[in-house]
Amino acid sequence: MELWIPITIFAAFCQNLRSALQKHLKGTLGTTGATFIRFGYGFPFAIAYVLALHEFAGFELPVINARFLVTGAFGGLAQIAATFLLVHLFAYRNFTVGTAYSKTEPVQAAIFGLVLLGEHITLTAAVAILIGVFGVVMISLARTPSGWRDLVAALTGRPALIGLASAACFGASAAAYRAASLSLSGPGFLMQAAFALACVTLFQTVVMAVWMSFREKEQLGASLRSWRSSVWVGLAGVAGSAGWFTAMTLQQVAYVRALAQIELVFTFLVSWLVFKETIRHAEIVGCTLIVVAILILLLSR
Repeated sequence: MELWIPITIFAAFCQNLRSALQKHLKGTLGTTGATFIRFGYGFPFAIAYVLALHEFAGFELPVINARFLVTGAFGGLAQIAATFLLVHLFAYRNFTVGTAYSKTEPVQAAIFGLVLLGEHITLTAAVAILIGVFGVVMISLARTPSGWRDLVAALTGRPALIGLASAACFGASAAAYRAASLSLSGPGFLMQAAFALACVTLFQTVVMAVWMSFREKEQLGASLRSWRSSVWVGLAGVAGSAGWFTAMTLQQVAYVRALAQIELVFTFLVSWLVFKETIRHAEIVGCTLIVVAILILLLSR
């Protein structure tokens, strides 16, 4: 088995855990505060990871270059924008379609991988990605209260456009992160990924802290006061991000983000087995399509 596969699955699991912890804190902190703790409490762990690789594993620290600074900053800002757009969707009554559209990230990641990195994927992989995206969209729309006529009318509405923009920003950030990590050629993929993660997370923390100090001081203060709970979000978030950065250093963004859809299967199983929620037929079909897409993707490798 190629190393990027278990790393991606680990990252998807950690992201699922981090999302659950953030959701628990969102009612206390609000949207901006819950977003900030992902970065603010994550960067100390990211820096510790880099220092551990340097001191105990003997990896040399990379030399920063202009390409790294540009692509890393672009990826960090794109991820922040994508997160805010995704959260903003919930202000709309018919946000379900927009949320479903935000799940088209693997397709857009493949496009940005081609544009920014010149990476091509096979026809089989492209088919697998489309099948997986369709499965994710089915799960996202399974619980929509609207009828199909309202759903069709909403496909080109503002929520849909916001969802597509969010997916585009997530896809762009993933491609930019791969470009930033690969630009640090030399120390080895573990250090390249860890160093890129630490720098980007620190940059995102500074950007959000400055913005919140002017616009939402209460949220910044609440985030600092909730450190006992927030630190776990930071740890889970960095563990997942370390997995994403490492996998995307080893493999093309399109393949990594396509396999990452297994996160929806984790969510489905937790809802069914732990919370005993009623499962709809469309959700079962959607999960099945995701599994089929992942199997096609892995077998094609």
